[in-house]
Amino acid sequence: MAGIVGIAQGGRTELVEEMLDAIAHRGPAGRKILRTKAATLGVVWPEAQDEDYSRMRKRSVVWDGRFSGNLAGAEKDSPLALAYVDRRGLHLLRDGLGIAPLYFGEIDGVLAFASEIKALVGLAEKIEEFPPGHWYHPKKGLMKFFDLRPVPPLAIEAEEAAARLRACLKKSIREDAETGEVGSLLSGGLDSSTMAALARPYLEKLHTFAAGLKGAPDLRYARQIADYIQSEHHEVTVGFDELIKILPEVIYHLESFDALLIRSSLTNYLVAKMAAEYVPAVFTGEGSDELFAGYSYIKDLPPEKLPEELIDITRRLHNTALQRVDGTAAANGLVAYVSFLDPDVVSLALRIPPEYKLYRGDGQPVEKWILRKAMEGILPEEVLYRPKVKFWEGAGVTDKLARYAEEKISDAEFRQERTLPDGSRLRTKEELLYYRIFCEHFGELSDLSFVGRTKTPLQTA
Repeated sequence: MAGIVGIAQGGRTELVEEMLDAIAHRGPAGRKILRTKAATLGVVWPEAQDEDYSRMRKRSVVWDGRFSGNLAGAEKDSPLALAYVDRRGLHLLRDGLGIAPLYFGEIDGVLAFASEIKALVGLAEKIEEFPPGHWYHPKKGLMKFFDLRPVPPLAIEAEEAAARLRACLKKSIREDAETGEVGSLLSGGLDSSTMAALARPYLEKLHTFAAGLKGAPDLRYARQIADYIQSEHHEVTVGFDELIKILPEVIYHLESFDALLIRSSLTNYLVAKMAAEYVPAVFTGEGSDELFAGYSYIKDLPPEKLPEELIDITRRLHNTALQRVDGTAAANGLVAYVSFLDPDVVSLALRIPPEYKLYRGDGQPVEKWILRKAMEGILPEEVLYRPKVKFWEGAGVTDKLARYAEEKISDAEFRQERTLPDGSRLRTKEELLYYRIFCEHFGELSDLSFVGRTKTPLQTA
């Protein structure tokens, strides 16, 4: 995804150049600075995106002209971070789900923004995450224009719901496939296999990519799907020592120390690096678990709590799966298409009856049941009904990093260092391991509120 930076002040070209240098990895294909009396803006873009800054879909953009559309209805849940200037000054906007990253702060008392914190660290007095679904107006301040809300379910049979979902996903995937050469990340799970299988008919050649430790189940399942859909498959097998070696790189690009986020991003980083050698963009399966009840803890919730819980974890995506996919892809100049979060797919998913998502038949509850129904006849049975596994489990990482941290950090060190400068507390020694590396990159920041944290089981009660 492209990257944007800027400050609500004219004549700051040197500063904006410095900020663009910090996120240059997001835009290996080019960069541009836009100068106005009210602001200085900068953008970098990858090969899969062009120089049409005013085109709003599928990117972060800056625009130096008068915006004539209705912001409240303009691609509000598409992947978008927007900066533009009109006669009133600098406006900022971030999509409703937070697919596109955006942060802001003040430099010498003047509003500044960037796609990544590394462009603001050392310059801005305080860095905050720009909230999803919000618009900053230079006269009115920060205003919310979009939020996910519970909606009445459709009164439809399961077969029709599955058919609608399949058609909706095909439409989203076709639109992205037609943008040019695109591959697909492939773990062999239901979500990534759905992306690859539905994309295959629209592409003369589909490259698929998998990564994991030796013997990881994801590698076996990914090969099976690649053979089934006849993709050109690539895989990278790594050892645990290599994961430790790339930790600093991954933490630098994720800009986080959240244990579950970092742990799940290591093999993603490696597979994105490999994919960038073959294609400028990839499909990825993020968002499905949140929309269609893919997590095991959800099975223990009372049925009436399911819609509320799914909306809550979908709202949190910008600090979890979306931060992972953006950070690992952007680090390698790669564009990631999250077709499960296409506005039409999200709109339909919210209205699919909850009993079709978590099917409680005669046996054990089946998560993502309606997605499985939608893919019947398209995916092989073994993959179609493969149980959900976490990224680090399927890739073979399991608890190896937690055990490594236990060996490296004593109980006394953890007690002494777990309370952070802003008063928040680290949960585990694994997080302390990551926080130490985070500080090597960004220093000991006094306010860490921009660092999202994965929802814990206690928070689901």
